[in-house]
Amino acid sequence: MKKLIAIFATIALLPVVASAQNIGQCGWGSKLFHDQSGIAPQVLAATTNGTSGNQTFAITSGTSGCTQEGVVRSSWKTAAFVDENMTRFAHDLSRGNGESLDTFVSLLEVEEGDKQLVGQALQENYATIFPGIEVSSEEVLASVKTVLLSNENLSHYAANV
Repeated sequence: MKKLIAIFATIALLPVVASAQNIGQCGWGSKLFHDQSGIAPQVLAATTNGTSGNQTFAITSGTSGCTQEGVVRSSWKTAAFVDENMTRFAHDLSRGNGESLDTFVSLLEVEEGDKQLVGQALQENYATIFPGIEVSSEEVLASVKTVLLSNENLSHYAANV
């Protein structure tokens, strides 16, 4: 009986473990649920990849939408920074320069030659990024990502937001 409970617990946790590792990004699951949004397609894609074991092979072989050049990134640093420095960041962003803006751009891993362009793009879109006093750090980061994605030369930095 204990083995049966352990097996069911393991199967039940597969979607959680899979989604925690962002497994739905490539593999059969990503192909089956391509362009679908919401939690259900993400969990189903992750479950498909986790239960079939295909994603490991796909990453290794470069098939099913997986590549070997992938980089594991985390946006917790930018989120924590904006959350802790919202007022200073807003002030620096409105001016287009300052220590908190420089730090934020560094957290995005912006190349030296693009730092001024990123700062300028963010300053020009200040009203979009900070539409009011009650804006949350999550909304600020979503707007920053949108601004970067809308600029062909800077869009690759959006993945680091």
